[in-house]
Amino acid sequence: MNVQKIASLRSIDRRRFVQLAAGSLAAAAAGCRRSEDRAYARGNTLIVALSDNFDRPLCPDFPGESLVFLPLVRSNEKGDRQASLATDWKHSADYLEWTYRLRPDVRWHDGRPVTVDDVKFTLELHSRPDSPYFGLLAESVTVHDQSTFTVRGINWSSGGQDAWVSILPKHLVQDFDVQKFYEWDFWLRPVGCGPYRYLRDEPHTMVELEANPDYYKGKPRIARVVLKFAGQAGLTELLSGNVDAITGTNPAQRSKLGNDSRFRTYTKPSPDRSWVIWWQNEHPLFRDRDVRRALSLAINRRELLDVLHLPGQFPFADGVYTPRQFRRGELPEPPRYDPAEAKRLLDLAGWRVWSRDGMRERDGREFRFTALTLAEPGWDATAVYIQDQFRRVGVHMEPQPLERHAGVDRLKTGKFEAIMTLFDHQPPSTWSVALFGKRNGVGYRNPQLSRLLELARTTADPQAVDQAYREMSDILRTDQPVAFLFSDSTTHIIHRRVKGLDAPWRADWLLPTEDLWLSDERRQ
Repeated sequence: MNVQKIASLRSIDRRRFVQLAAGSLAAAAAGCRRSEDRAYARGNTLIVALSDNFDRPLCPDFPGESLVFLPLVRSNEKGDRQASLATDWKHSADYLEWTYRLRPDVRWHDGRPVTVDDVKFTLELHSRPDSPYFGLLAESVTVHDQSTFTVRGINWSSGGQDAWVSILPKHLVQDFDVQKFYEWDFWLRPVGCGPYRYLRDEPHTMVELEANPDYYKGKPRIARVVLKFAGQAGLTELLSGNVDAITGTNPAQRSKLGNDSRFRTYTKPSPDRSWVIWWQNEHPLFRDRDVRRALSLAINRRELLDVLHLPGQFPFADGVYTPRQFRRGELPEPPRYDPAEAKRLLDLAGWRVWSRDGMRERDGREFRFTALTLAEPGWDATAVYIQDQFRRVGVHMEPQPLERHAGVDRLKTGKFEAIMTLFDHQPPSTWSVALFGKRNGVGYRNPQLSRLLELARTTADPQAVDQAYREMSDILRTDQPVAFLFSDSTTHIIHRRVKGLDAPWRADWLLPTEDLWLSDERRQ
């Protein structure tokens, strides 16, 4: 996209600008379709294209983990716990201890029963200081009998770890080196207790799984799941009928497939991360919080969602929130869009429009700055759109792309004027380090906010944490050290024959695969 060309436009139809900024592709959907849809020829096999070539795709933190392994509990659409390996649970008054009862009828794929010894081994493994996976996950794991155990620890209690830590078979992995966790040969042919079990693989090409006939909930309806390493060819594979789903799509792909009746788009917002603009609060342009507030008011976030081909009802909030608040809809109020008020605040701050080009000046200096932005799909369109929004109130922003790791370094060291990147809502996180670390890169300090952040980090009571987040949001909304844009998300484009999905909470094919099925709509 030619940033300079778009930035130079002085009068442009808004709808046309949205199309330009998103890099919309005039897709002739009919030309992409086949007279015979090849997806139906696969019968009861689901093929999913992965954008990366994982050496161990069934390893924890990787795409196929939840198909093969199970956690103690699941999270529903409200963030509440639901039974998985554990049938019931209770917590102490201070929420630091959780006692679980293990389901008696679950077996590993090699036929051996899942026991409390497997749970204790897994949690203690991840609690070791030398564990690369977690480290200090739990302070202690106490076994009471063959089915009951208690886990204690602030990290365990405050993070909902029981909903996503995969339990491992002690008898198969106890002799492996924990420091080489992600290199274990076990991950190449893993033995789990989940709805699918490893069948075969072709290195750097695919991994095939089959439905587990001994799964405690019954054999899944989809007989086979194939994880195909498609790299950047995922869209081509989908249009050709070679795969049923692609994940992590960008705006151009969503635009191209938007009118193709073969596919459905499912967007899942993240309860953990937001897209934001960090201001360098010590920079002369951004020392005044009214100026920072004015820039936030100048951004039409609803229209920005159109630019990125995201749902219009997509959530955004002017502040921080916990996953529980996000899922329950208990979010801070959304940021306002008020360009007239933005202009008024800039005028009051001494930034006036003197020249014919409409740019603001103060003391002979133009309001002009560089915004670093991630060199990744979607961020370029976002930067160009916001550049135009700021131009409309007389401010010139020059986008400059950079790699993700370089952006984190700039944020921590303070070597930026503004930077557009992800904001992790869960402390300790990038934002807490950036705002409150000893070497504060953002140049913003607020002792009350620091106190609330420490309270949220060291408290297990969810109500107390929620209240701390509400108070932090009030402070951030007043001081505006960062401009919140909208929630991060993952968009899955999936063939219409895949049934059982629903946006936003059942939008990820990985998590509810055991509840999905494939239909042949040609016969209906």
